[in-house]
Amino acid sequence: MSEEVQNRLQQEVEKFRTVQKDYQKALQQRQQLDAQLNENTAVKQELDLLKSDADVYKLIGPVLIKQDLEEAKQNVAKRMDFIRNELKRTDDFIATLDKKQDTHREALNKLQQQFAQTQLKAS
Repeated sequence: MSEEVQNRLQQEVEKFRTVQKDYQKALQQRQQLDAQLNENTAVKQELDLLKSDADVYKLIGPVLIKQDLEEAKQNVAKRMDFIRNELKRTDDFIATLDKKQDTHREALNKLQQQFAQTQLKAS
């Protein structure tokens, strides 16, 4: 009985660690997306300051290509929308992982109590 509880406890610990790793990856991804959104917001603010006849260049590989100001603004706006959608998706995933962590914590607590009880009975 004690070995069975111990095996279940070890399995649950492994599941919990896996969820924690996924959680850390998701947090890193969220930070990266947040940084990208801030960068694109700064670019949008700079583009908004320009006059309609200003020259805008886009870096493609090692070459600067002239781009229409309105096209540049639209591209930045689309990029920001995409990043916001990814942020929402990542936030939802983080919330799901939070719930999974809570579930695994509860299961670990129960298994630890069962293991402690079997240890007491054995002694």
